[in-house]
Amino acid sequence: MTITEMRRLLDERGLQLTRSLGQNFLHDGNQLRRIVAAAELTPADRVLEIGPGLGPLTELLVASGCPVTAVEMDRRLVEILEHRLQVRSVDTLAPDSAAPGLTLLHADALVWLKRNPRDWAGWKLVANLPYSVGSPILVELAEADQPPDRLVVTLQLEVVKRLLAAADTEDYGLLTLLIQLRYEPTGWFKLPANCFFPQPNVDSACLTLVRRPVPLLDREAAKRFTRLVKIAFGQRRKMMFKLLTAAWPEAQLEAAFKATGIARTARAEQVGLEQFVALTRALAPA
Repeated sequence: MTITEMRRLLDERGLQLTRSLGQNFLHDGNQLRRIVAAAELTPADRVLEIGPGLGPLTELLVASGCPVTAVEMDRRLVEILEHRLQVRSVDTLAPDSAAPGLTLLHADALVWLKRNPRDWAGWKLVANLPYSVGSPILVELAEADQPPDRLVVTLQLEVVKRLLAAADTEDYGLLTLLIQLRYEPTGWFKLPANCFFPQPNVDSACLTLVRRPVPLLDREAAKRFTRLVKIAFGQRRKMMFKLLTAAWPEAQLEAAFKATGIARTARAEQVGLEQFVALTRALAPA
């Protein structure tokens, strides 16, 4: 789909795109094909796309032969997709739905994910995510009992940097840990602003995240990890030990910090993923 076709579709319906919804549509065919290639789709995969917009990525995903579920919030765009892709939208999706071809779901993706927990094993997320909700959507999927096998997502470049960050760097933080606990970044590439319509005011990039084959923590420990890092990063400039005393006895923290080699004076941003995992294990209930 060219930028001329995008303009025509919108003009024919008198539609004005909504900046607050992050409606900046990727139209560059070469970049769209790079995104699909990064997904490494196989006939056994099921694909989730969030924010299909006018459908240029959707068309390539459907052409791969995989069952595709596309979730679009804007009713105006749903109507365009129905016409362009010859599909009728639905407002609900069965828990185990994996219909062949394209399933177009009219829903707020973040709300839908929260209200409809499901087993995402065997699924891959391939999406140009709306920038306004990209991070919470990733966290919601990553924290599912069975997260998707792979996430190939277009995001603001600053968010991609946070997802790639290492400890004790400017971009490292809570989002880094919540995603890297379950996923390993395997590659990324920058997307020029002129590949989008309308052009965004921020830099963009596509990132590939692959689910760890062996979880670092089991389900209950992962919940404890999430609680721990949220408290630890609640006030970045304060010593982590002091913050954690709000949730764990000081004596237990003292023993856990000593066992994991974390200094009592350390701030959360100085502690790496492996140390947080070890601390989570050390703070397990007796």
